[in-house]
Amino acid sequence: MSLKHALAAVLAVGAASAAVADPTTKISGKAYADFTYRDNHDDGTDLAADRLVGTNLDLKRFYLTVDHSFDEHFAARIRSDVGNEVNGKYNIFVKHAYIEGKTGPELVLRAGSADLPWVPFVEDLYGFRYVENILVDRIKVATSADWGLHLSGKLVDGLATYAVSAVNGRGYGDPTRTQSPTVEGRVSVRPVKELTLAIGAQGGKLGQNVVGTPTPRTASRYDALIAFVGGPARVGVTGFLAKNYDKKIVTDVTVPMDKAIGGSAWASVELVEPFTLFGRFDYVKPKKDTKSDLKDYYWNVGLQYKPVKPLDLALVYKGEQVKDGTLSTSNGTIGSSVAGAKGKYNEVGLFAQYSF
Repeated sequence: MSLKHALAAVLAVGAASAAVADPTTKISGKAYADFTYRDNHDDGTDLAADRLVGTNLDLKRFYLTVDHSFDEHFAARIRSDVGNEVNGKYNIFVKHAYIEGKTGPELVLRAGSADLPWVPFVEDLYGFRYVENILVDRIKVATSADWGLHLSGKLVDGLATYAVSAVNGRGYGDPTRTQSPTVEGRVSVRPVKELTLAIGAQGGKLGQNVVGTPTPRTASRYDALIAFVGGPARVGVTGFLAKNYDKKIVTDVTVPMDKAIGGSAWASVELVEPFTLFGRFDYVKPKKDTKSDLKDYYWNVGLQYKPVKPLDLALVYKGEQVKDGTLSTSNGTIGSSVAGAKGKYNEVGLFAQYSF
């Protein structure tokens, strides 16, 4: 489906809903864009084949959403996701497409493609998704949505929450049927209003358990988070442990088993309205068992300006260094093909988020 036709289809759904003057139908959207300069070096040499190097204006993501509430118990959503992927071309996906039923805030069930328990939860606490994906999404050991069944709820007036999903394991961009689901879950508590403690886990076959493909091994991921959001400040720390999180390991017993571990810390503070200073640092060992010298360091620092409520602008510097190998990230492949050397990525410019 072309980008033009897909967007036309989503707009048609929204127009049809609006035509019946139903006050329970809402159309909304969100866009992430940036104008930046970036470079990507392998042992001090420019990567000539990296088409993301240089200066450019990018529309990184555009979401168009139609939400419809049938009554107090049933609702539906469809959300398109237009993304400028690292291949330099725009792709369009259906990110959300689900029917929702709920008895109240304690029990909500969604069937279709919907948010998974971990990534969107951490994004809300972090607050700067338009600048960078959270850690596990950035290094591609997690995704934000998938096709399946999703159960969630808030307990004790929101002091505790839970979420569990049984999904195909391939992410929202690939609804291929699998023989058994990948399961992801999360529980969180707020001992005080501003403080959130959470743990999560995922286990499955990474969507590889289709007919004709052996999957002798299981991949798993374990997550933990502590975050403070109160007044002008946001501070958080999150970490993960992923075991056998590679399609080759899941499908081939001759490939050595492996682990990945990492952590991320972030902080932001509103200096004087509407200016907010923020920063973040990530550390990852992507192949702890088979290549322990492979290490990834990522950081960003920026100043956000909010001229009007729907718009966020941020002047940002982002950097990343991968030692003794390469790593596929949301910013492309970073690292060096030279043994023992370092690959470096830098990006500086203006990032924007617009919601309507």
